[in-house]
Amino acid sequence: MARYLIIVSGRVQGVGFRYFVQIIGNKLKLKGFVRNQSNGNVEIEAEGPEENFKKFLKEVKEGNGFSKISDICIKSIKIKENEKNFSITY
Repeated sequence: MARYLIIVSGRVQGVGFRYFVQIIGNKLKLKGFVRNQSNGNVEIEAEGPEENFKKFLKEVKEGNGFSKISDICIKSIKIKENEKNFSITY
C-alpha cells in the first residue's frame, strides 16, 4: 500500500479530466482525490496497492482524449486513514 501526490500540467482543466481521473480511481479501488489548482494544473492524491497505482498512472498519462498532458510530477507521501473512495474535491 502506498500513497502518491501527482501534479499534472498541460490542458487538464475544462476538458473533463477530473471526472475521468475519478472514474479510473474508483474503478481500480484507489482512495484519494483529484482537484484543480489555481495555476491551471490538476492535483491528485492516490492511495492503494502498487499494482493498481501503476495501472492508474498509465491511464492518467493517456488522458481522456480531450486533455493534453505536458508534465506529471509524482511524489510519495504519507498514507491517510479513513478515506473510503476516490472523489473530486474543490
